Amino acid sequence: MSARTTTGRFTFADWQEEPIGAPDATPRLARSTVVNAFAGGIEAAATRAGYTITYTGEAIGSYTGLELLSGSVDGRQGAFVLEQRGTFDAGGTRCTFEVVAGSGSGELAGLSGSGGFTYRHGDTSVAYEFRYTVA
Repeated sequence: MSARTTTGRFTFADWQEEPIGAPDATPRLARSTVVNAFAGGIEAAATRAGYTITYTGEAIGSYTGLELLSGSVDGRQGAFVLEQRGTFDAGGTRCTFEVVAGSGSGELAGLSGSGGFTYRHGDTSVAYEFRYTVA
């Protein structure tokens, strides 16, 4: 079982955000639900994600979340969950992610791995890199 690296791009298909508590306070919290579409090494037409966001200033903060991907990784069909952690500022977003242990199903049972992406404001799609193994 050797590690592989795959790449591709994803786009935001939908983003819904609502404040938790006072919407004009600093720091403040929000939660969001997001749908993404992945192409390339990961093929997933409509993921489902939930994030908790901390705003520490105007357009500055961090977030954590989980994303369920159903589709394929380099042709292997199945589903898995990514745990994500990121930071953002006026320039964009930086995120690292890791497969939740035991979440792989189908041909992705035993999947483990990690990766990340950097989003720059104004980009219409985001490049990702994912390093993984499948038991």
